[in-house]
Amino acid sequence: MKKEKYQIVPNILMKLALLLGTEVRDRRLEIPPKFGRGYCVGFVFNEHIRMHISNYELYEDIIVENPDMNALGRVIVFKFQNIFPKGKIFRLEDQLKVIPSVLIATSRINTDIMIPIHSNTATINIEVDADYLNGLFDLSEKSPLLQSLLDNTQPLIFEQIIYPSIQKIVDEIISGGVDRMFELFFLRIKTEELICRLLMELDKREEKQIYALNGQDIQTIYKVKERILEHLENPPIIKGLAVYANMSPSKLKRLFRQIFGNSIFSYYQGFRMKEAARLLKEEKLSVSDAGYQLGFTNLSHFSRVFKEHIGMNPKQYSKS
Repeated sequence: MKKEKYQIVPNILMKLALLLGTEVRDRRLEIPPKFGRGYCVGFVFNEHIRMHISNYELYEDIIVENPDMNALGRVIVFKFQNIFPKGKIFRLEDQLKVIPSVLIATSRINTDIMIPIHSNTATINIEVDADYLNGLFDLSEKSPLLQSLLDNTQPLIFEQIIYPSIQKIVDEIISGGVDRMFELFFLRIKTEELICRLLMELDKREEKQIYALNGQDIQTIYKVKERILEHLENPPIIKGLAVYANMSPSKLKRLFRQIFGNSIFSYYQGFRMKEAARLLKEEKLSVSDAGYQLGFTNLSHFSRVFKEHIGMNPKQYSKS
């Protein structure tokens, strides 16, 4: 008896093509010039994993519901953001918005609603059956965070900054260049490698208790994050942020750490040092000017913090 073949193109791609009055060819949809520019490409690797790559600009927003979200049952979604090459960006606030990251969410969270994606879309979405993923691990070895994610019974979302080793795998997926005969096999392996590495990063987090989230709390935490990154020269004050978020300080700190894997101050300090490195390397600022611009009054303290995050002192880094 011949085995029934599963669909090889995600339904969301077919639905978008219908709305744009075009066709999907070789799993790829080219955006018609009258609607914008760019492309979407989709892959259904097997009954457990599918991937959708979007890199396009539309003249107007088009809302497309994903008809495949329930096809896999309980789904874990990996949404990669800011992973395509970009031109030079000058404004600090824009640079901080395009840092490569991935949202990892249970199927009870709609990441398009929580973190809006507008007419300019450059993402990779990977959807994995939670039961399939759960079955790959020894139940006794899972951390509370990993267990909660794989159980997929609560609304949860985590954001993970993409390190160069992970970006390298993403680049291999985007670049293509693999013979068509091996394409699906190659991309499935790379997709599973990405998922594995991201779960390994999440497993390093130390949360002992994981709290279910709601849409309002998630949007509020992201507004707090934006507020912190807009003012890197001013260290965050928890009491003020709690008032801004209309949350208790303990709830704010708990949810921020759960989503981003770091305390508010450590998260802030990490981005502050990334900006210091950029000022030294790209803007060619002196060590003192970079430190003062980011709110440091003691340059010895600035040098010490910079070395903790970057691995060398500011003067060495500016000459490297």
